[in-house]
Amino acid sequence: MAHSIALVDDDRNILTSVSMALEAEGFGVQTYTDGETALRALTTRPVDLAVLDIKMPRMDGMEVLQKLRQSSRTPVIFLTSKDDEVDELLGLRMGADDYIRKPFSQRLLIERIRALLRRAEAEAEAAAGKGGGGAIARGDLILDSDRHMVTWKGEPVQLTVTEFLIVKALAQRPGHVKNRDQLMDAAYGENIYVDDRTIDSHIKRIRKKFRKVDGEFDRIETLYGVGYRYKEQ
Repeated sequence: MAHSIALVDDDRNILTSVSMALEAEGFGVQTYTDGETALRALTTRPVDLAVLDIKMPRMDGMEVLQKLRQSSRTPVIFLTSKDDEVDELLGLRMGADDYIRKPFSQRLLIERIRALLRRAEAEAEAAAGKGGGGAIARGDLILDSDRHMVTWKGEPVQLTVTEFLIVKALAQRPGHVKNRDQLMDAAYGENIYVDDRTIDSHIKRIRKKFRKVDGEFDRIETLYGVGYRYKEQ
C-alpha cells in the first residue's frame, strides 16, 4: 500500500509540482491550501506524514501542528521561508520532526520523507512486538522502545519520534559524548543531512519536556564545541 502524504501550502504551484513528484515516487497525496481545512481532514482521515507550510491563510502551520500534536504523533515536516529562523526553531520546539527551507529541492524533500517514514515504521513494528528493542533503564529514566514510552521518576514524558531517538542514543551509553553528526544519524538515518541548529533545537525541547516533570532535570549535558552526553549518576 502506498504511503499517504498530506501536502499543505497556499502556493498552488508548489502543490502541483510537489504532488506530481511525490505521486511519481508512488506516494498517495492529499493537498490542501489552508491550515483549517487541512486540520479538519487530518483529524478524520489520518495520513502517514504531513508537509506543512508555516505561513497560510485561516490557520497557519504552527497552529495546525499544535492542534495535531494533541492527539497524533504523525511525522511533520515544515516548509519555511529562507529567513524564517525563528519559525524554524519554534516549529521544532512545538514538535515538528524536520523542516526544509524554500526554495527547496524536490529530491531532498522526498529523501527526508522516506527517512521519517522508515523511522515511523520501525517504531510501529517495535510497538507491535515485531522489532523488539526492549526497555532502557538509567536511574530515574526508562525508555520503552516497544511502546514508544518514556518516563522520568515514574511520570510520563511525551516525546516525538525524533526526540525519542535522540534521548535513546544518548542514554544507551551514559557518560559518552555524542556529537551532532552521530545524533543526526540516530534520529534521521544515514545520508540525510540536517544542520547543527536542528539538533540543538531538539535538545532544548527535550530538556523543556523533562523539566515539566522535574524542574531540576539536568541529565543531558552540553559539551560546547563537542556535542552532548547523558550524565552518569
